[in-house]
Amino acid sequence: MHEIITEMVDLTADGRTTGGYLARPQGDGRYPGVVVIQEWWGLDGHIKSIAERFARAGFVAIAPDLYYGEVASEPDEARKLAMSVREHWQGALNVIQAAVDAVLAQPATSTETVGLTGFCMGGGLTWHGAARLSGLGAAVPFYGGGPEMSDEQVAQINIPVLAIFGELDQGVSPAVAEARAAQMDNAGVKHETIVYPNAHHAFFNDTRPIYDATAAADAWARMTTLFRAIK
Repeated sequence: MHEIITEMVDLTADGRTTGGYLARPQGDGRYPGVVVIQEWWGLDGHIKSIAERFARAGFVAIAPDLYYGEVASEPDEARKLAMSVREHWQGALNVIQAAVDAVLAQPATSTETVGLTGFCMGGGLTWHGAARLSGLGAAVPFYGGGPEMSDEQVAQINIPVLAIFGELDQGVSPAVAEARAAQMDNAGVKHETIVYPNAHHAFFNDTRPIYDATAAADAWARMTTLFRAIK
């Protein structure tokens, strides 16, 4: 495990500046890059901890702040903030593109592309980002909400996708997983879709009662293996 450095960096998109939480190993080494997209709560301690976990594992990670400084503490507030992102989906993707560019510009980044992952709302943005953003080497959407993509949009994906779902998710259900997998199959996208038995929505979040340690550990191992293979 690496000792790490963390700091906030500026990300600018559409004439607005927001923050990005940067975590990287200490020292002069060079490492693969990753962008981590928030749940509907915002850039909270949990999302920052995932960026830090990537850094300890030997990655340069940035988690962009899609809420421009706001963090929700209860579901109604989170829902309102998430709706504002859904109404400006392309704007959120533009911020994520700025984060991808910022990771690639880091002296410590060794790769020419980065891994993209996100959770809940961030999983939906990761799913769309796989088709619409540049500089990506692989994408791992976790139980991604948000609007579905057309077959034509899915056909724009030209990177490997590891799609993660929970069997007991009542929103982003196994039926959603099956439909997206079929779209990727039809488009010839290289992908793997995993539905974890008895796992709920947000099972990866270790601050929530529905955290599933076994599923989360397996998903983490699969994700980091994929991201270490990017060029």
